[in-house]
Amino acid sequence: MKIKLVIGGYTLHVCSVYSPQVGLEEEVKVRFWEDLDEVVRNMPRSEKIVIAGDFNGYIRVLPGGYDDVHGGFGFSGRNSEGATLLDFARAFGLVIVNLSFLKKEDYLITF
Repeated sequence: MKIKLVIGGYTLHVCSVYSPQVGLEEEVKVRFWEDLDEVVRNMPRSEKIVIAGDFNGYIRVLPGGYDDVHGGFGFSGRNSEGATLLDFARAFGLVIVNLSFLKKEDYLITF
């Protein structure tokens, strides 16, 4: 789902996403990333985008070569879904904001 907000002369697109879960077929995951890729590529350069949701991946505590998109605060190890998210963010010059600030231990994992 995407909402377009125009405030003054500023346009912001807010996308809500839910990535396929780890156990699903690779074809389903590839289609999700292709669809999201299309949404971002069709965004005019003059407009901004925020993509929020559950990407069903572990990013890792340390940036590990992703300093340009990883703020240095994460949890656990990295799985393939987390690596895909980092690669996607890098490809479009995005930043994973949730990794940019320290969170209380109780908020690191949700179920």
